[in-house]
Amino acid sequence: MILDSLKNGIKYASLNPGFAKAFEYLNNTDLSALAVGKVELDGSDLVVNIVDITGKPEDQARMETHQNFIDIQVPVGQAERMGWKAADKLADITEPYNEAKDVTFFGDKATCFIDVLPYEFAIFFPEDGHQPGISTGTYRKIIVKVRV
Repeated sequence: MILDSLKNGIKYASLNPGFAKAFEYLNNTDLSALAVGKVELDGSDLVVNIVDITGKPEDQARMETHQNFIDIQVPVGQAERMGWKAADKLADITEPYNEAKDVTFFGDKATCFIDVLPYEFAIFFPEDGHQPGISTGTYRKIIVKVRV
């Protein structure tokens, strides 16, 4: 997991071939003006999802992992708390792996939390269990899916 400001995103370009293009887009686009939807930057290998989410209390937000994609999560409208736990420590599967959506859900509790401010980002790799969406109200969020 990585937590940083969008302006520093390009520093992580060497970690994955899709990161440079993802951070170029995130830093050169008015994220608050984007319509809800999807933008393909490199076919299905690099997809920007623009969503409006309704925050949930910690006990209702779900822990998840992905196998084939890395998440770059950017709250735009307000800060968002996110939980984390090492994927190899997750044990309580509540929804088995869905290959079409590349997600497994767990009932495990996070071992730590981060508060991601607007225009900061959190990167979650397949080895990172993450529990996004711990917040209140409805707000805009950008989730970039980067193929491993």
